[in-house]
Amino acid sequence: MKITLKTPSSALLSGCAAAALILSSGNSTLASSHSDAPLIKQDPQANLTDVYAFVGTKYSDPTKKVLNVLVSVRPFSEPGDGVIYDRFADDALYSIHITNPSTGDTLIRYDYQFSAVDPLTAPALKNPNTILSYGRGTAIGSIETIGDARQNYTQTYTVKRGTTLIGSSLPVAPPNVGKRTTPLYNDANTGKAISGATTVAELDSYTAQAVKTLSSGETVFAGSRDDGFYADTSGIFDLLDSRILDNNGTFSDGLGQDGNGVDGFKGFNVLSFCIQIPIESLPASEYTAPFANLASPLPALGTAKGVGVYASVSRPRITLRSSDGKPTSSGPWIQVNRQGNPLFNEVLVAMKDKDKYNRTSPAADAATFATYAQNPEVAVLINAVFGTGFATSGRGDLQAVYIPDVIRVDTTTPAVHVPGDSAFRRVGFVAGDTTTDSSGRVKSSGWPNGRRIGDDVVDIALTAVASGPTYSTVTVVGDNVNSNDAVYNKVFPYLATPHSGAAVSQRQAP
Repeated sequence: MKITLKTPSSALLSGCAAAALILSSGNSTLASSHSDAPLIKQDPQANLTDVYAFVGTKYSDPTKKVLNVLVSVRPFSEPGDGVIYDRFADDALYSIHITNPSTGDTLIRYDYQFSAVDPLTAPALKNPNTILSYGRGTAIGSIETIGDARQNYTQTYTVKRGTTLIGSSLPVAPPNVGKRTTPLYNDANTGKAISGATTVAELDSYTAQAVKTLSSGETVFAGSRDDGFYADTSGIFDLLDSRILDNNGTFSDGLGQDGNGVDGFKGFNVLSFCIQIPIESLPASEYTAPFANLASPLPALGTAKGVGVYASVSRPRITLRSSDGKPTSSGPWIQVNRQGNPLFNEVLVAMKDKDKYNRTSPAADAATFATYAQNPEVAVLINAVFGTGFATSGRGDLQAVYIPDVIRVDTTTPAVHVPGDSAFRRVGFVAGDTTTDSSGRVKSSGWPNGRRIGDDVVDIALTAVASGPTYSTVTVVGDNVNSNDAVYNKVFPYLATPHSGAAVSQRQAP
């Protein structure tokens, strides 16, 4: 199948390079949701930023295939925000849903609950008579092991699969305070975080200690991580600042850009809860997906087999505040946030429905939110600003990606490429990064077939908006930010080491 890349007609877009690439069976040549709705903006600890879901191998056994699900919350977490630093909320239910990929109905649910953020007694808080959260527990010095005598505050969590408790008293990796308090995260000279582990043995010991395999077969992790999302969000929402689209020269990575965009997430951390689920323990349903049979003309609708994935965060229905004690909560859990595919609520759903989206489940998306995929306003804005003629209605291609809003993962493929692999391409199949399912169908290694760390979902999504619904010509549109500011790990939990509070700066050149 031949895909010809064509530049947009606007002068401001004219720098997008033209190229041709061939995709065939076995041969190829060549933000997500940080600030998606008004109410959740007021509740950062419950605010989901990203969901990643992709096929890989077990961190301790490369012969066992797993589904990796990595979920992040707490956008724009400042690494140096002592003395408390960011913690998972103790009155929230953080959930990972494995769903029917066609209907969005939950089939399996994993619930994470975290221990108190303000304990006054050991072992959660060793020394209440100090100003330090991390350091000066019952001894003064650097933390060497999670929960050791020098770590004052330690958070833990439980995990349930459905109603069954499968893990308890699991340790949360500490924040990266700096080279004097958490030295094992950082370079001894610069004090900056070290990342990019290619094997389990190369992981820093705090991360490694927080990776736990449960008796039920799953492997879990929770703790602070670098924010793995990269995009010029400020340029996008400033009526498409030309810096995000003014590309020059030949694409260096098969579909690259010249880097004039500004990564609005550089230097920030998030809180992440992650799981590896054995593929053999998951259901697998047939579904129809775009870009699922690349031997056919784009959008290459084809059959796939696997699961859907999304995450949610819930709060108790009632919270009672007191002037002389801690708040008390009661009543059932009420969902306050959810996320499946990147960018849907943030970029496609109108203001009037953004909070409603967060309160509902994917099973209701076809009736309530399909219109936003079918009629993308972002295409209207691009046309108005740059004089292009991108299709603004009849977008069944986008509906096939986003409705219901779950990340669809074909679980019959081998482990997909991740950053650091020579075959990894940030835009997936558009640059020849493909995989083959159990029936021999060629599909993208990355989003929208799952979502890997490093997938440039902004460029993929904007290119789809510009090129569909026919894709007779693939028109490259991107934001000119083509890599993360930190190097991802190649092993679970994959997300990069959290930035050091004492060494990082989010300031970028004007």
